[in-house]
Formats: sequence, structure tokens, C-alpha cells
Amino acid sequence: MISVHQLSQRHGGRTVLSGVNAEFPPGRMSALIGPNGAGKSTLLMLMARLQQPWGGEIRLAGRPVADIPLAEYARQVATLRQSPGLSLRLRVEELVAFGRFPHGRGRLGPADHQAIAAALDFLSLTPLRQAYLDELSGGQRQLAALAMCIAQQTPLLLLDEPLNHLDMKHGLQIMRALRRLCDEQGRTVVLVIHDINFAANYADHIVALKDGALHCSGPAEQVASEACLCELYEIDFEILRRERVRLCNYFKPQGA
Repeated sequence: MISVHQLSQRHGGRTVLSGVNAEFPPGRMSALIGPNGAGKSTLLMLMARLQQPWGGEIRLAGRPVADIPLAEYARQVATLRQSPGLSLRLRVEELVAFGRFPHGRGRLGPADHQAIAAALDFLSLTPLRQAYLDELSGGQRQLAALAMCIAQQTPLLLLDEPLNHLDMKHGLQIMRALRRLCDEQGRTVVLVIHDINFAANYADHIVALKDGALHCSGPAEQVASEACLCELYEIDFEILRRERVRLCNYFKPQGA
């Protein structure tokens, strides 16, 4: 669905992405992984059209995104930025309603209310719909922000570190929800993630960046290998396989 071609970006004279080529398969979850400073968030923000590339091209369904009007793009692509500031005096339902802006420009009709209710229900947030954001935990606020993106009802979601600052329970809840979005609704999810075990076990596809360049990409089981991860992160990995589970162990590999 979305692909990047020779994509480059510079910040203050410093190259942060250099000639990146990558494809993100439709209806699947793709994880962007790599060390800090690898260019993962920059790549995602370029795909979201929140930055202008220094060079190269982004295509959505084969069409250069530069040729797509922003209003139309917002009906195709939803973006969740890193650590959104959500300590606002807004109710959960009001925040989620912002996801409908690309469709009705702020005028909510029956279809919008249905989409909001469906997003809240999807993330089990209906009991909190009238709660104020500044009274919720960080994990609950992150779920509310994700519900806003889901309510936008776009085929593609771009999520920048949606698990940031979350405990294991809320992180697992979000990853299971994203998996269901792909499996049950056929949506495409691209997320920046640092937890390699979530990436290895929930993503279909992994794109790994290092020093602003593409390190490797492909099916999760191919990229989440000892050879690829050792070279990517410059630490030792041992891949432990159990029934339906792949554990990327970097604490104490065998022989350490």
C-alpha cells in the first residue's frame, strides 16, 4: 500500500535518512525497528507528510503522495505521534471525535457517532467515554489516542512508539488491538517500536534501520534472526523458539 523510494532527509545539515527503499504490505502490521537515532521516527513522519523529504519519493497505492491533496490523504492515513500531550480537560469521547474531522470537518453526523462508538468499544473504552483525560492513567490516555486514530477509519495507520511509557499490560493490550485491526478489518499498520519481542511476535513484516539507512527488511521471522539483530544492535542475541512464540533473548545468550 505505501512505499518509499530513495527517501532522504536532512536536519540542520545532518543527514538522518539516506536513500531508503522500503515497502509496507497492505493489510499487515509492519514494525520499524533499529537503534536510537536510526531514523525510524523521521521515516514515519515523512510518510505521514508531517515533514517534507530532502530527496526521494513516497507512494500510496502506487501514487506519489505529493500529488494527493492533504484532505484526501487524511482520509487514507491516520497518524499517532510519539507521546502525544493528552493531559487536557477533554473527555475521552471528545478526543476520539477529533478522528472524524477529515470526514465532516467538525460536523458530526450519524456515521461519525457510529465510528466513535465503534472505536471506543474496540479498545474497551466505552465505560470511560465520559472520563476526563487528565484523570486517566498514562496507559488509558494512550488507548484514547489510539481510539482517535481508529475512529478516523483510514486504511493505513502510522504509529510512532505507541508503547512508549506503558506497562506490560497496556502494551500487550495495544499490540493485540493492532493485530485485530489487521486480521479483522484488513487495515495496514506501520509502527515504530523498541520492544523487539513485540515486533517479532506480533508484526508480519519488519523494516530495520541503522545510521539512517536500510539495514534489512522482510517477513518478521526472517528479520528477527540472530545474525540480523546482532549486527543491527551490536549486541549478542539468542532466538528461543517455543510453540507460536519467538523470544529474542539479549540478556544472557548461551555461552555468555
